[in-house]
Amino acid sequence: MQPPKKLNSFKVKIQPAQMRRLIDLIKNKFFLVTVAFVIWMIFFDKNDLFSQYEYHQQLDKLKQEQVFYKTETEKVNKDLDELTSDKAKLEKFAREKYLMKKDNEDIFVIVHEKKK
Repeated sequence: MQPPKKLNSFKVKIQPAQMRRLIDLIKNKFFLVTVAFVIWMIFFDKNDLFSQYEYHQQLDKLKQEQVFYKTETEKVNKDLDELTSDKAKLEKFAREKYLMKKDNEDIFVIVHEKKK
């Protein structure tokens, strides 16, 4: 009796019938076409796995941007409603954002330093 053959450091006994069956499977044209098709779809097609991963990452980024812009739009719409409805808030907004002033006023801008 022959010692078992080593394959990838595993002890595997391959019987002649099993070997013949494996060879017949590899020679089968349908099996070869299927393997070639799977390899083509995974690595070489325009929608391969790497492209799908990139598309998924891009989709996640776009969803985050969508949420950000929706919240920003809500804030701007809220500010717009406040500015169009209340004259005092409109003056306050103009003074703070655009440093506007009346003729008899002085403006002092206080800039707070950031802690390092």
